Amino acid sequence: MAELLLDAQGVGKRFNEVAALIDGRLQLARGSVHALCGGNGAGKSTFLGIVMGLLRRDSGEIRLKGRLVDFHSPADALRHHIAIITQELSPIPGMSVAENLYLGREPRRAGICVDTRAMQRQAQALLDRLQFQVDARARMRDLSLAQVQLVEIAKAFSHDCDVMIMDEPTSAIGECETGLLFRAIRNVAAQGTGIIYVSHRLSEIFQIADHYTVFRDGRFIQSGAIGDIDRATLVKAIVGRSLQHQQRTPRQGGTAVLTSQGLSRTTEFEDISLQVHAGEVVGIYGLMGSGRSEYLNCLYGLTRPERGSTSLFGKALPAGRPAASIAAGLALVTEDRKDSGLVLCASIQDNIALAAYRRLSQLALIRRKPVQNLVQQMIQRLQIKVSSTQLPVSSMSGGNQQKVVLARCLSTQPRCLLCDEPTRGIDEGAKREVYQLIDRFVTDGGAALVVSSEAQEILDLCDRIAIFKSGRIVGMVDAHATTQEELLHLAS
Repeated sequence: MAELLLDAQGVGKRFNEVAALIDGRLQLARGSVHALCGGNGAGKSTFLGIVMGLLRRDSGEIRLKGRLVDFHSPADALRHHIAIITQELSPIPGMSVAENLYLGREPRRAGICVDTRAMQRQAQALLDRLQFQVDARARMRDLSLAQVQLVEIAKAFSHDCDVMIMDEPTSAIGECETGLLFRAIRNVAAQGTGIIYVSHRLSEIFQIADHYTVFRDGRFIQSGAIGDIDRATLVKAIVGRSLQHQQRTPRQGGTAVLTSQGLSRTTEFEDISLQVHAGEVVGIYGLMGSGRSEYLNCLYGLTRPERGSTSLFGKALPAGRPAASIAAGLALVTEDRKDSGLVLCASIQDNIALAAYRRLSQLALIRRKPVQNLVQQMIQRLQIKVSSTQLPVSSMSGGNQQKVVLARCLSTQPRCLLCDEPTRGIDEGAKREVYQLIDRFVTDGGAALVVSSEAQEILDLCDRIAIFKSGRIVGMVDAHATTQEELLHLAS
């Protein structure tokens, strides 16, 4: 029997009389990968926040190597050799990659001055060892979301830790980078580190985990060896009911809705010509750095193309003007809800209705009742868990925040949806709801263009798939006649 590194029993936490965690339990053995599973709002992030000292528990106990502990800060947890990769990234944009990796523990000359060159060498050696293609000298603001995620992962590996917590570490990276991460996880586990792994991607859990624990509605549900449970049973434990997989019939596209012709931006993408028709979902699949997100941002007007054009229903869209895109019937679900998808300090109501305020106003005055009706309609339509629409959106779980982003996009009554990783940070049940929402949207005559780093998601959701590689389209395939292996082969 391996040594028990972490033993948490009966951990509870309330916020303003609302129970976020009622009975958190988990036992982590040395050298094992333990998957913590649960839907959005299950209490996973609250539990991990307590373990890391980000939050103080109201009840229960946590033992580290048999000793009762009560961390008052993340620094306290780090001193006890516990490190975490959080779901919500929080880099310091103006600093370099190396500075972010070793912030607060920089190598120094004579114990006084920061040895910048030594720090850069250490950082680059770590990144190279993990096979992460990131320059240690680059500024964080110049990195893509996926590269920022890789830096956060590398930061956790830079600590000499007994317990490593990984909260959605692959949410912003592709399958190749996920393979590199799994190789690194196995290496540190073999050296005796215990890893708590959180992911809504169940295929990852079955691939990397040794044991699992399920939380639901703030309570411990069950735990066991991953080899003793199948996917359907695990899904039922997570959501509390069985989910039936519905066979999707091929859709036939109608009128051309969105068209890009020869769209190009130097170093990002080159000569992209693509059409999306009414009644179909077109997917974009490619590895990190293939230009997928950059292309969507340009279509929407967040950046300006150097060559080429974009049109909606045959009418040219002004370059670099998102407001004009919204007015024409285009909506964008961004890949990073925290940075560009939400106003975190604003209320849930304001975030949902923000893009529709012009339509819901009269003589420059916002009409309160139509706003409230719209917000309630979106909450019911997307099944968003919320106790009050006046609470700040930052108080919601990651999955419910993602639903708010989708609700805001739909509130503008778009004709074409651009979705960049639309199910990032969403549990299995909520993913099915998003798939059904997109399906209903295109069935009602809309069109959707979806970027996803999950090959199976692209296959399940789309009718045609454009393969991006090094900023170009290298193929267009039928989603109903393609496999995950073929997608990865074409994109590599």
